[in-house]
Amino acid sequence: MLIQIIGVGKLKEKYLVQGIQEYTKRLGPYVKFQVIEVPDEKAPDNMSEAEVRGVKEREGERILSHVKSEAHVIALAIGGQLWSSEDLAAEMDKLGTYGTSHIVFVIGGSHGLSDAVLKRAQQKLSFGRMTLPHQLMRLVLVEQIYRAVKINRGEPYHK
Repeated sequence: MLIQIIGVGKLKEKYLVQGIQEYTKRLGPYVKFQVIEVPDEKAPDNMSEAEVRGVKEREGERILSHVKSEAHVIALAIGGQLWSSEDLAAEMDKLGTYGTSHIVFVIGGSHGLSDAVLKRAQQKLSFGRMTLPHQLMRLVLVEQIYRAVKINRGEPYHK
């Protein structure tokens, strides 16, 4: 199984990079795993709605350029479904069992995801109503993917 995370922006914080590297190493024996970073748009703080939409569209084009046609895309979005760790594990297991061996999780930039990315996604996942920095969300997501893999293998990490 190939699992990818496509995220907008480059991680700069050393502790986040190290955390992701640790979970990537732990995932190594179980799945092929990649984190793909696409450049974020430089944008001023006070933008019009149209400017924000333009930023999301340009970032969305960069995201979609990395999504293969056979990939099952799960977009992280505030309005998405709320899953438990066990729900995520079950969904990943179901996808792998029924022939989808390529899962792509997408994390947008500070303004969210474009309509095109949301339309391409087969599922939308929310980690709750709280707003988390998109950089931190990458680490949280990698940990949850690792947890899901361990749950599916019946191994004792997730307790």
